[in-house]
Amino acid sequence: MTLSGRVWKYGDHVDTDAIIPARYLATSDPDELSQHCMEAIDPRFVRDVRPGDILVAGENFGCGSSREHAPLAIRGAGIACVIAASYARIFHRNALNVALPILVCPAAARETETGHALEVDLERGKITNRTLGTTHEAEAYPAFMLDLIRAGGLVPFTRSRLATGTFDDLRKHA
Repeated sequence: MTLSGRVWKYGDHVDTDAIIPARYLATSDPDELSQHCMEAIDPRFVRDVRPGDILVAGENFGCGSSREHAPLAIRGAGIACVIAASYARIFHRNALNVALPILVCPAAARETETGHALEVDLERGKITNRTLGTTHEAEAYPAFMLDLIRAGGLVPFTRSRLATGTFDDLRKHA
């Protein structure tokens, strides 16, 4: 699965309240949440983000509360994936639960700037900065995680597996 898009770059310790302010948490609809994504730190984000864009951040991205609203808002805004130097554990888990691909790559996070063009190969863990002509390696996504992302997240993936009885192939990953 290869993604490509324009970068939105943020710094260290971007918390879930900066991603989606608490006053908007009465809904879990990604389309509604996306209308307020990142507005606390970048008012132009909602206006200018395009489907397929890529969010890049520094250390501890997604720290704060354990709500799934933050990755839902990011995904709803059209962000194809997030690349950061590191993530808060709960954000990492929630992102995967809602089918928002994330990669850990401190080097790519350091060198990438807003407006750069990136290409991300999730199957190989390869991040290519087309603007700079550089490449970085992150941990590749295993096939079953790509299936989870393609299914739309943990809940649709599980429903599909229950309906077809195809959990046996996942036992080797447990």
